[in-house]
Formats: sequence, C-alpha cells, structure tokens
Amino acid sequence: MKDILAKIVQYDDIVIHRHKNPDPDALGSQLGLRAILRANYPNKTIAAVGFDEPSLAFLGKMDQLSDVDFKGKLVIVTDTANTPRIDDERYQTGEFLIKIDHHPNDDAYGDLLAVDTGASSASEIIANFAFDNGLSVSDEAARLLYAGIVGDTGRFLYPATTAKTLYTAAKLAEASFDRSGLMREMDSFDMKIARLQGYVYENLEISSEGVARIFITQALMKKHGITDSETSAIVSAPGKIREIQTWAIFVEQVDGHYRVRMRSKEAKINEIAKLHAGGGHPLASGANSYSTAENDEIFQQLINNLVAFKK
Repeated sequence: MKDILAKIVQYDDIVIHRHKNPDPDALGSQLGLRAILRANYPNKTIAAVGFDEPSLAFLGKMDQLSDVDFKGKLVIVTDTANTPRIDDERYQTGEFLIKIDHHPNDDAYGDLLAVDTGASSASEIIANFAFDNGLSVSDEAARLLYAGIVGDTGRFLYPATTAKTLYTAAKLAEASFDRSGLMREMDSFDMKIARLQGYVYENLEISSEGVARIFITQALMKKHGITDSETSAIVSAPGKIREIQTWAIFVEQVDGHYRVRMRSKEAKINEIAKLHAGGGHPLASGANSYSTAENDEIFQQLINNLVAFKK
C-alpha cells in the first residue's frame, strides 16, 4: 500500500476502473477512491470510467474520457479478479497499472498488486488504505465505501465479515451521511423486481440434497421489463429458504448462453465456477454455460459438491 501511495503521488493523471455489471462494492470502491484522491490531491486529475448502471445511479456517475486521455496515465482497477471483466478496455493504454482486489488472485495482472482475500470487499481495502496512510476521508467517500462494504457483506451477514470489517465500517459511519437513507435505497426495488422475485420462489427447482436452481430467460425478462443487470437483485432470494444450502441463478443472455450466478452458505463453489469459464469467491461465484447439457452438469456438480461437504 505504501508503494501504491507513492505511485499515486508520482502521477498527475489517474483513471480508476472496476468490473462490468457493477455491484455496490465495485462502484463503492471505485468512486470512493476517486473521492478520496480528489479531496487529498486537488491538483491532480482523477477520473472514474465505465458503464453508468441505472439501478445504482444513487451512488454516483462515471466520467467521460477520450481515447487520447489515457496516454501516460496511472490506471487503477478495483474489485476485478481478471482482465476480461474490467469495464472499459482502454485500461490497457495507460502507462502503469495497479490492481486492488479481494478476490482470489488467479489472474495476477498489473504492474503493482494489492490483493487481500481476507477482506470483505474492495471498499474495505480502500477505506483502510486511506486510514493507514493518513488520508482524509470525506463524507461522500465514507458513504460510498460504507455502501460497498454493506453490499458485499450482505449487511454483515456473510462469513467474510470480520472484526476488522465491522471496525472499518464503524469508522466510516462516523462521517456525516444519511446511513438509514442509504440502506433504504440499497434495499428497495421496483415492483417489476418484486414480481420476478415471486416468480423465483414459485419456480425454484430444489434437489433433495438442498441445491436449488432457477432459469431467468430472455422471454421472462422482456415480460417483466427487466434488464440483465437488474436480475442481480434476486440472487440472494433463494438463500433465505432454510432448506437451500447452495443455489444457482441461470440468466439467459441475448446470444443464447447463460450467465450463472452461484451462491452457497457453507460449501465452497468457486472451483466449480472455474470449470465453466468463471470464478470468484469461495461462497459467491459466477460462471458461464453454453448448452442445456452444461446447465445440467453445473447443477449436478453443485449437488455432488454439497454431498461431499456434508460427509
């Protein structure tokens, strides 16, 4: 982290990226870092780039840069495990690349890396980077980083929540921002999402072992007026059912293949994700499936994995 700070001090122009299809931690860490650097280094040009996700617009907006603006810049990528997931491929045209992440470091890209798999979120890493280096954290930066931590811990529910996570969140909560309003915003969804959630509960396929799956097709999304990114709002829904220990949400893409969002309460699933063009955390991973047969294969592997875990 001292080396990262030295690089930040060295460069006058910095561009911050994060992963595609952003969640609160992706945006919280990216925009939180932007806010910290802008407050502490007002003479530097700090930009955040990527797709503006409408459902998370309350967290903030991206900057617009031309291609030439990347030349000679320091590029920082937060919360992104591998290069195919980096939003905006122009990260490759920067002068120096830094990776700050909390996923397993299977793709060790970048000229300088800070990867802490023990951290709950990239936002937790960024917050402690600021605290440990004596950087001021504005109210807006605290709001963003707090949102990122809450998002990736499921409101401090998931096992990645440590004593350090809670301490970091408490320090951020000392800032002046509307925590209750932020939590309401993060926990709210439109009626169309409520109807989709109802569909999930009505149509879940649950094995006798405690593994569940659901298919979200293009036709279903069009029926409810839901985008691919908005389906992320229902990923945690199956986990609220006591009988379900592991689950997978198969979301059909425009080209016909499926994005597979996999979750588990205890049995690690990331190795299964790696077998299907994916990866991620031990209990929260993503994969891709390109046929009905592969869909069934993933489901059976999750069942076998849970059975082996229980032995």
